[in-house]
Amino acid sequence: MKNILILGASGSLPKVVIPVLLQNPEIKLTLFARHTHELMPLADNRVTIVQGDATSLTQLEKILPGQDIVYANLAGQLETMAKNIVQAMHQQQLKRLIWISSMGIYSETATETDSILAPYRQSAKIIEDSDLNYTIIRPAWFTHDTEINYQLTHKGEAFQGQQVSRHSIANLINKLIQNPEYAVRESLGIAKV
Repeated sequence: MKNILILGASGSLPKVVIPVLLQNPEIKLTLFARHTHELMPLADNRVTIVQGDATSLTQLEKILPGQDIVYANLAGQLETMAKNIVQAMHQQQLKRLIWISSMGIYSETATETDSILAPYRQSAKIIEDSDLNYTIIRPAWFTHDTEINYQLTHKGEAFQGQQVSRHSIANLINKLIQNPEYAVRESLGIAKV
């Protein structure tokens, strides 16, 4: 079994990612969120629901033991959460992190707004400065399309595209979880081809 912790599990992206991951019978999920009522129907022998807040280092330290991979899909106090996650993972000797950020954090798009992107930029820097085996995902604007159609760009390359389906991002996250050595210590932009 591979144990995956999803932080911010009640968000719109994890709602698409969770069913994709559960197609693999070798995956167990721990869904960690501030608001868990919508997640409760998923609870079973492979899905554990935990109410909590990633701004609490103590809560993160309690939930990390036994996990293999952390997938963080967070909003709010991103810098605080990034620091807590790095510290808690370091203490637990857990290395693999998938972190959702935003396009534009490296000024690689023509539409970035500094005030909006500052928390994403600062939290990504905390992750990049850590010793974790991270992959930062920088998606374009989410769509409700069910297509899987995307291209990746790397840090330092111009971002290509304006939109991407949640299903495309879920496909990439699933690839990262199935092959934890893929795109280690990389920052990947993702948008529709």
